[in-house]
Amino acid sequence: MILPIVQFGHPILRKMSEDITKDYEGLDKLIKDMYDTMYKAEGIGIAAPQIGKNIRLFVIDATPCAEDYPEVKDFKRVFINAHILEMSNETMQTTEGCLSLPGISEDVRRSTTIKIQYLDENFEEHVEEIKGYCAVVVQHEYDHLDGKVFIDHIGMLKKRLLKGKLNAISSGKAPVHFRTVLP
Repeated sequence: MILPIVQFGHPILRKMSEDITKDYEGLDKLIKDMYDTMYKAEGIGIAAPQIGKNIRLFVIDATPCAEDYPEVKDFKRVFINAHILEMSNETMQTTEGCLSLPGISEDVRRSTTIKIQYLDENFEEHVEEIKGYCAVVVQHEYDHLDGKVFIDHIGMLKKRLLKGKLNAISSGKAPVHFRTVLP
């Protein structure tokens, strides 16, 4: 089922998400629905807060970016109860966008290597070092679990210049090709 995507300005995007247990009702269906929603909206990742759930869950399929970033070929994962343990001081700058901020893309600097602990869809624990563009995508989705969006990583001047676009998004005036939930 395709779910509506929460748009910028909605309070759930600013809340700290909560860990879940293995018996979280409807988890398998929720994961499938999140992938379906992400694909329909032409995204490469989506976090539970973006579909109105205040839980530590996000899914990624960065394969569409493989032409520009070959390391993401077949980078498709489910992250449950994810917690970043370490981040490198070395960074890279990439242009990011977000399904909750349609029509906005900005350059963001992120760590090139992270160490992350998470559970997969089978609730098997992983502690993994992720590098390059894969690390960037994970950090973007992980931010949603901590109540952040990518524009929190840009300067105040750029944020001021985006004010009109942000107001349009939160009032439902930004053009989108998917269902949304407004603040």
